[in-house]
Amino acid sequence: MEVAIGVGCDRGAALGTLEAALASALAFVGPVDVRWLATIDRKGDEPAILALAAARRWPLVIYPAAALACIEVPNPSAQVLRHLGIPAVAEAAALLAAGAGIGDLLLEKYKYRGEDGKHVTLSIAAWRR
Repeated sequence: MEVAIGVGCDRGAALGTLEAALASALAFVGPVDVRWLATIDRKGDEPAILALAAARRWPLVIYPAAALACIEVPNPSAQVLRHLGIPAVAEAAALLAAGAGIGDLLLEKYKYRGEDGKHVTLSIAAWRR
């Protein structure tokens, strides 16, 4: 199955934390073919996100907050709204990248805290482009 994965994380999260979060999230979904990894522009320079995309050879698409703010999501976050001014990053990025709607989310907002104490949020949407 082809998918887009939306990702958000705390600043300075380790690549190992993103990898562990991804492995845990994929355990719920099963084998997938990732077409795009997607995030918000404010995370476009995050070393762990860049390293994950490079290591997996996944294209990384980076969206401005205004584009993500227009995407309806099932699990808006007050914390993300407070810090970034939009309701969601991972769900919105996955849906936008996949050209999908809420019903296409294979994994809604999946939160993970790594051994480094940093948080990662992932969402996986079926590819509809």
